[in-house]
Amino acid sequence: MAHRIKDIAAAIGAEAAGDLELRISGAAEPDQAGPEQLALAMTPAYAAGLARGKALAAMVWPGADWQSMGLKAAIFAPRGRLAMAGLTRLLDKGPRIAAGVHPTALIDPEAEIGEDAHIGPFVVIGAGARIGPGARIASHVVIGAGAVIAEQALLLEGVKIGRDVRIGARVICHPGAVVGSDGFSFVTPEKSGIEQIRETLGQRGEIAAQTWTRIHSLGSVTLGDDVEIGANATVDRGTIRNTMIGSGTKLDNLVHVGHNVQIGRDCLICGQVGIAGSSKIGDRVTLGGQCGVSDNIFVGDDVICGGATKIFTNVPAGRVMLGSPAVKMDLHVEMQKALRRLPRLFGRVAALEGGSGDADPK
Repeated sequence: MAHRIKDIAAAIGAEAAGDLELRISGAAEPDQAGPEQLALAMTPAYAAGLARGKALAAMVWPGADWQSMGLKAAIFAPRGRLAMAGLTRLLDKGPRIAAGVHPTALIDPEAEIGEDAHIGPFVVIGAGARIGPGARIASHVVIGAGAVIAEQALLLEGVKIGRDVRIGARVICHPGAVVGSDGFSFVTPEKSGIEQIRETLGQRGEIAAQTWTRIHSLGSVTLGDDVEIGANATVDRGTIRNTMIGSGTKLDNLVHVGHNVQIGRDCLICGQVGIAGSSKIGDRVTLGGQCGVSDNIFVGDDVICGGATKIFTNVPAGRVMLGSPAVKMDLHVEMQKALRRLPRLFGRVAALEGGSGDADPK
């Protein structure tokens, strides 16, 4: 479907100039854009690419001399990534899931299917599950007994929703996501080696054989509205109370949320983050890729953690953290500077002691 330049500008709340009736059917990087595509050149660094491409229209930065770039029309984006959000929403055709229920779907007679729901091939929906109006469920999705999927939710291929899980409105679950798997919770009859180490921080008593007894998960999972769960991410059900993820929070691919975890609203949890059981994450928290949160930890509102940060203790609201173990980012930077200076320092100490000047790694 082609869109006029003036319609795109109106949809994203931006100004436009030139031939506003010009139609485009897609978007592309400047050097690869064709005549029917909108080139994305939101900063001057991308201007050179326009000369190598064939675009007639582009999204450019405010004040850009678009006519000298050979364009017939331009859309001005004061905040490029925000404009990208509106543009991609307008151009995204979404998954093709036919309306109604596919004949290969297996739906329990006690399940409730809302108006205008789209149920794809080989979907399985358990007894007592409720699917909200306008929900779209792609092929090979499994929804457990008693689960509730609210209106306009989108569950993509191979998603697994456990029993009694509650999923809010407009939630998106990407392929392979699992919401409502059992928590990883085991105990030994006697005090385990792990418990000893926690108490002594390294000292162990007599080492003896031990066996693990499973603690079953009686709770479930509740997702708020507008939550997004990435591909192959997993959210474990609670032991007694529900694991909960607040409205607006986004989980990237391969994120693991452990049992009983409570995550606030509008958080950004990046790829390969692991949050251990019973931790509590505040509102608007950002955890960069490969961050780890130890169990029973509290992370306050508005905390930002850089990639690979490992959180072993509580973090007050508003902190910016980095490193393993996590420390304030400015302190981490100073520590790294000091670490790089150590070889020179060892050399100077050795020289003062009358040695050869070689640093002793010990």
